[in-house]
Amino acid sequence: QVQLVESGGGLVQFGGSLRVSCAASGFDFGVYTVGWYRQAPGRSRELVALISSRGTPSYSDFVRGRFVISRDNDRNAAYLQLNSLESEDTGAYICSVRQVRTPSGRQDVWGQGTQVTVSS
Repeated sequence: QVQLVESGGGLVQFGGSLRVSCAASGFDFGVYTVGWYRQAPGRSRELVALISSRGTPSYSDFVRGRFVISRDNDRNAAYLQLNSLESEDTGAYICSVRQVRTPSGRQDVWGQGTQVTVSS
């Protein structure tokens, strides 16, 4: 079964740090770009960061050097280190891999998300 499962979310104080993880199974994780997205209540889902199969990262402008995306292909996992957290960073953090090759064709895979809440 093709699957992504996030973990590591929680409640953190303003200015604090947290690392969220994404565990993949059921497909050849190492050949795909992985994306981290976030969604806050009442807001659209937005891209936070991407990491290529070779480990090249890219970030949305609002990250401003605060977050670090990484991956471990041997463990079929991706990570997002969240630093200097602000109230606006509150939301569900969701990982995704697009156009995964499966026996039934290509599909976009999304995790269920892990909640990050920043308290002021």
